[in-house]
Amino acid sequence: QLQVVESGGGLAQPGGSLTLSCTASGYTLDDYAVGWFRQAPGKEREGVSSISRSGGFTHYADSVKGRFTISRDNAKNTVYLQMHNLKLDDSAIYYCATDPATPDRLPSWSEFDFWGQGTRVTVSP
Repeated sequence: QLQVVESGGGLAQPGGSLTLSCTASGYTLDDYAVGWFRQAPGKEREGVSSISRSGGFTHYADSVKGRFTISRDNAKNTVYLQMHNLKLDDSAIYYCATDPATPDRLPSWSEFDFWGQGTRVTVSP
């Protein structure tokens, strides 16, 4: 069964850190660009960060630039999102999604079309 599964969500205090993982099963993640998205209650889903197949290209939303870092370990079939200096506004369900972007490039947010079920991040004092 082809799927991506997010993990690592939980509760953190403002200023704290969490690392999310996106792991694929049934297919090789290094053939795909991967994006992280989030959706807070009452808000639209937004793109947070993305990484190209090779890992050579990355992109961050302005709201997380300098605080979040995306990386990939193709040997583990996993993409990570390290989140530091968390803010209350970072609370959301975080999703990863994949796109078979070729050649090696960053897809637009709308191109990601294979989604996981999400992991909840709650930032609270």
